[in-house]
Amino acid sequence: MYHWRVNPIPIYLKQQGFLVLDGAMATELERHGADLDDPLWSARCLIEAPELIGRVHRDYLDAGADILTSATYQASVEGFRGRGFDLLQAAELMRAGVDLARQARDMFWSRIEHREGRLKPLIAASMGPFGASLHDGSEYHGNYAASWSEVESFHHARLDVLAAAGAELLAFETIPSLKEAEILLELLNGYPDSYAWLSFSCRDGMHVSHGESFRECARLAGRHPQVAAVGVNCTAPRFIGPLLGCVGDLACPLMAYPNSGETWAAADNRWVGEGVASLDTAAWFGAGARLIGGCCRTGPEDTARIRAALLDMTS
Repeated sequence: MYHWRVNPIPIYLKQQGFLVLDGAMATELERHGADLDDPLWSARCLIEAPELIGRVHRDYLDAGADILTSATYQASVEGFRGRGFDLLQAAELMRAGVDLARQARDMFWSRIEHREGRLKPLIAASMGPFGASLHDGSEYHGNYAASWSEVESFHHARLDVLAAAGAELLAFETIPSLKEAEILLELLNGYPDSYAWLSFSCRDGMHVSHGESFRECARLAGRHPQVAAVGVNCTAPRFIGPLLGCVGDLACPLMAYPNSGETWAAADNRWVGEGVASLDTAAWFGAGARLIGGCCRTGPEDTARIRAALLDMTS
C-alpha cells in the first residue's frame, strides 16, 4: 500500500487542466436497492452491502471520474459503536471504505482500454463534518449541541484511521463553519505526509452555512500548506458562481461539487423541492474551479456530462 508524500493535484492539473470528481454515493446506493434509513446513512453499506459501494465506484469511473471519494462521509468511531462495534472494528470498517474505492480504481486501471486519454484516478478518504454523524441535518447550519473539544476529539479519532488508510487525499467535506475548519486544519498539522481538500456547505452566494464569509473561510484554508484544494459542496447550484467569484486569488485550486438544488428535510429524512436539469460546468470552470463534480442527488450521468463539457473547453 503506497501513500503519496507529495500533493497530487497540481501534478494532475498540469497534465489535464481539470479533474472530474464523482457524485453522490447515497443516491446511487439507494438506486441499487440499499436501505439507508439509518444514522450511519451510506456508511451502513460498509457493514451490510460493501459490494454495492464497489458497484457505485465502478459506475463513476466508467462515467469519467478522476477522483473517487470513499463511502466514509458519515463513518465514525462513535457511529459504529452505536451499532455494537468496538474501536478496532470501527477502524477496520473505515479502512474498508478506502479499500473498496482503491480496489475499484485498480480493477478499472488494469484494463488497457481505460487508460486511453485518462489519468489514473485518485482516491480521497471522505470525512464529513461533526453534524453529519448526528443525522439531524446540522451539517447545513453548524449549530452543534456539543463543545468544540468534543468536535475536535470526533475528528481526531477518524483522522487517525483514515490518514493512514492509503488514500492519495483526504476530503474534508460539507464543513459548515469557520471554527470547524480551523479545528480540521490544526489537526491536519499532525499528519504532515497527508494532503487534503476542504469544501464548505454554503447557505447563499456569500456565506457558509453557519454564517461566516465564504471568502474568509476559503482564504484561511487556502493558506495551509497541506490543503490541495478549497471549495464548495452540497450547496445549491445557483450559489456556486457567486461563491467562486468572491474568493480572489488562492495558493491552491478551487473546487465545486454542488447538490442537485433540492433541500434536505432532516425531520422527514428526504430531499424536497426542485432540482436543476444540469450542472453549469462551463460557468464554474470560467469562474476558476478546476475540480468539478456533484454531491447529493447527482449521479454518473452528471459525471459524464461534466467530463464532456470540460474536455470541450480545454481541447
